Amino acid sequence: MDNYLRVGVISSTHGIKGEVKVFPTTDDVNRFKELKTVFLDTGKELLSMEIEGVKFFKQMAILKFKGIDDINDVEKYRGKDLLIDRENAVKLEEGEYFIFDLIHSEVITDEGEKLGSLAEIISTGANDVYVVKTDEGKEILIPSIKECVLDVNVEHKKITVHLLNGLR
Repeated sequence: MDNYLRVGVISSTHGIKGEVKVFPTTDDVNRFKELKTVFLDTGKELLSMEIEGVKFFKQMAILKFKGIDDINDVEKYRGKDLLIDRENAVKLEEGEYFIFDLIHSEVITDEGEKLGSLAEIISTGANDVYVVKTDEGKEILIPSIKECVLDVNVEHKKITVHLLNGLR
């Protein structure tokens, strides 16, 4: 699944003609306008779904898939993820990363001490916060700011940080 990115979750049906409401998990809900195909993760397989139409309502995308014209054909996909492959992913700027590429990275200090593994990234209004799980099961919260996160090496899954006073 490392080659796929989740862009949304089917939350419910919309009308009786096979449309679905999608809760977007992408930063830009308008991203759905550009997509021609998504992969529906049924839990057993990935189904390639061609997008026939896109509308928006509040923060939700409403999608119509080609060949699905009845509410009964799409009801079973409620709660299922919609994925895209990396080739269709938004191009990242330098210094930007997909969260799932960072999860489970080894986190070390600028003094060479192993802190643990990146367990989660929390998005806040000001900056992201890295949740590092230590070998002892503790959590260390590190703000994703240039003073704390010194280097991110996605290829080697290693993040170097500087711990400001009070972060332990």
